[in-house]
Amino acid sequence: MKFFTDMLYILFPDLCVCCDTPLTNNENTLCTFCRVDLPFTHFSAEQNNIAERSFYGRIKLESVTALLFFRKKGKTQRIIHYLKYKNQQQIGALTGQILASEMKESNRFNQLDGVIIVPMHPKKERKRGYNQVTTFGKTLAKELNIPFIENVLIKASSTTSQTIKSRLQRFQDFEGKFILNDTDILTNKHILLVDDVITTGATLESCVLELQKTKNIKISIATIAYTD
Repeated sequence: MKFFTDMLYILFPDLCVCCDTPLTNNENTLCTFCRVDLPFTHFSAEQNNIAERSFYGRIKLESVTALLFFRKKGKTQRIIHYLKYKNQQQIGALTGQILASEMKESNRFNQLDGVIIVPMHPKKERKRGYNQVTTFGKTLAKELNIPFIENVLIKASSTTSQTIKSRLQRFQDFEGKFILNDTDILTNKHILLVDDVITTGATLESCVLELQKTKNIKISIATIAYTD
């Protein structure tokens, strides 16, 4: 059996998602060089970091963190692309594990009660076959030992790609597009809202405004990346 496994590895080696170098048996998803070279933000330990400041005057949040800086043509962009469009869910698991470790070392995320991911419209999710944030969110919940809360925040209508839109256009697109179908389950809870990338923050802002219809809710945000 080991012979066939070794032959499969020789013929079809697992490749680093950043540089396409064959991975060794001790490596997972990323080669050692690329993992060390990732642009980590260290926001989890930093109060009033730039991601948090980007929401000032817009919505009330407890804390905001992101694992990596997102820069065009950089390693993070490639990671997000493979996660979002090639269903490489191991990326969500790996980044979730790393970020959860950072969050546990910080005292800013000690009182979380559950994880909610930014939802996709059901039609779009069926077409793609997955929500790219699900594994990332579930991994954070598992590592932080808190519930992963599903089907509470719903995407009510589908939108076109947000990539080239301005912040105002994005907010107008998302305004009223999320629906909270159960407020009781979130009452008096501190919820970690999870997405892949903070760009303008319009998507997260719209989700938070809907979640804040719940009595005494507190909200923090965690993402894989923050656009630098």
